[in-house]
Amino acid sequence: MRHFLALDLKDDPALIAEYEAYHRDIWPEVRAHLHSHGVTAMEIHRLGTRMVMLMETDDARYDAQAMALATRTDPKIRQWEELMWKFQAPTPWTPEGEKWTAMTRIFCL
Repeated sequence: MRHFLALDLKDDPALIAEYEAYHRDIWPEVRAHLHSHGVTAMEIHRLGTRMVMLMETDDARYDAQAMALATRTDPKIRQWEELMWKFQAPTPWTPEGEKWTAMTRIFCL
């Protein structure tokens, strides 16, 4: 299954460059966390401060709630998420306390 999510970055060129540098070589624990929860592929694209993530998952293994729980309880993943929040900002449509927000498909050819 494919999931499209959106998130903003803080409007600071130095922070954006640092954020992109972290994503050129993500921590091995983050990579393992994603794979262990059924994420088979992931891309993040940016235009200005808006980011869109394409996440592909194996439906037999992917459980969004289990992945979210692991994100909150694994110390290394929490450390990564806290570090990333230095750069990230919620979109105007992001519910309070959340980060990446699912997008609604409005067209498919």
